[in-house]
Amino acid sequence: MHSTIYSIRQSFTVTATTTAAKKGGDNIGFNGVIKGDKVVPFCRPQLQRDRAVRFAPGSRNESPMLREALPKLTSIARAGGIELKGTIVSLDGVYDCHANRKAIFNRGMVPNNNENTRGRKTTKRGRKRLFDAAIFKERFRTIERVFALEDKFRRVLIRFERISTVHYALKTLAYTMINLRHFRG
Repeated sequence: MHSTIYSIRQSFTVTATTTAAKKGGDNIGFNGVIKGDKVVPFCRPQLQRDRAVRFAPGSRNESPMLREALPKLTSIARAGGIELKGTIVSLDGVYDCHANRKAIFNRGMVPNNNENTRGRKTTKRGRKRLFDAAIFKERFRTIERVFALEDKFRRVLIRFERISTVHYALKTLAYTMINLRHFRG
């Protein structure tokens, strides 16, 4: 098992958020609570939101979206010269499935998510999953801070644009401003 300090520096956080839509438009879905679209960003503890995101209608489940976003993440990391081998990916409970863990392991990364017992009274047989509670706790500070900073940009808080590419460009601009503010001090 990696040491906690090393792991937090070499980790990504993955979760999903739904943006409410005021009007209709493309890439909009209703998830039973709100009408909007989902975003699955990859964030680092240094408050950076990486561009490997996956956008989908709000009615779509996030679990398959992770597998679609991982090739994008590896290509961005390869272009930026970032080594992903041994990187810990801290995941939300919704991503706890065999296919997601296999996709992460195949890229040389290590998933860090608390096992979903799915109503079992006893522990599951087999090898124990790697889980570091300190990294999982850091995930909440990282991702919730990024989403709170995103909410300061009123234009992306509620989606008014009917064309999704305009809305996603505004979101990318907002995340760029967040990163700039963080690194400029």
